[in-house]
Amino acid sequence: MRKIKKESPNISEELAEIIANYNAGASLTRSLGVNSPPIDKDSFNSLVNIQDPALFDETIILDNEVEEIIKRFFKEREMAPKLLSNGIKPPNSLLLYGPPGVGKTMLAKYVSANLTLPLITLDLSSAISSYLGKTGQNLKKVLDYGKESPSVLLLDEFDAVAKRRDDPTDLGELKRIVNVLLKELEEWPNHSIIIAATNHPEFLDSAIWRRFDLKIEMPFPSEEQRYKLWNMRFNNEIVAIQESVLRGVAKSVEKVTPSDIKQISDKVLRQIIIDEIEPVSALINNLKDFVSGDHKGNFNKQMALALKQINNKISQAKIADILGISTSTVNHHLKSKNSEK
Repeated sequence: MRKIKKESPNISEELAEIIANYNAGASLTRSLGVNSPPIDKDSFNSLVNIQDPALFDETIILDNEVEEIIKRFFKEREMAPKLLSNGIKPPNSLLLYGPPGVGKTMLAKYVSANLTLPLITLDLSSAISSYLGKTGQNLKKVLDYGKESPSVLLLDEFDAVAKRRDDPTDLGELKRIVNVLLKELEEWPNHSIIIAATNHPEFLDSAIWRRFDLKIEMPFPSEEQRYKLWNMRFNNEIVAIQESVLRGVAKSVEKVTPSDIKQISDKVLRQIIIDEIEPVSALINNLKDFVSGDHKGNFNKQMALALKQINNKISQAKIADILGISTSTVNHHLKSKNSEK
């Protein structure tokens, strides 16, 4: 819709109307050339979700170190025939770990799109069962399915099925599941990729770590990454927010994930479109609730400086009103910047 909006705005609007009002979740298996997905034999629910790699159109901004690892992974996959001809196994398994929202699932989608392979995601709600032995059977079905044809299999929330085998609360099935995983990872075919993602790496069985070709920690985004993410969201056909504001936000709002940035940005954009709120004020108002404690003072300082830079004639009282702080505090922030010079 974004791509055709300028040339064909009417068609873009019609597509938006269709997507907003109709279910677009039809099975993709036939068009993707993969077999029908495995199902739980009792509930008849599918054990996986399948996504067409062509549908991925997000811009992904990675940590420099992670980006280098992924570039190398793609290069080695591209050179797989040469590696295999020399008796070297190309990498085909990745373990992603880090806090919630840092982009682990997004990276799996990016890998799927880059390799033009369908993304098969384990549906934990269908796979995990209270019946003894049932979870292991379902997981084995999913793993077998992922091996059948070239694809990317994503095991999200991996700690739910790969916990340490010394867990005292385990009744025995957990050990069997981990043993199945260890065997499958050891024998995973070269034509498919398996990606596991977890927010709790400390819960994983130690033997699991050794089975993955690449172990990638996904950190919180750096200041420069945060700026690029904010800029991507707020410099488009809908809105343009000044660089000084976005630089100030990136500098002062630190413990924020790409998922947080997307959620906040979408809320701000809805307010701009529907309520016609001034963009900078809308962004600041939504971030005020997100920033807390010691970080709030730095946020107010950076925003006061950015507002003054945008419009040198803006009064301190107006800045104070936008930020919800006293005029004397605004005066202090502006003076501290001058004293730094």
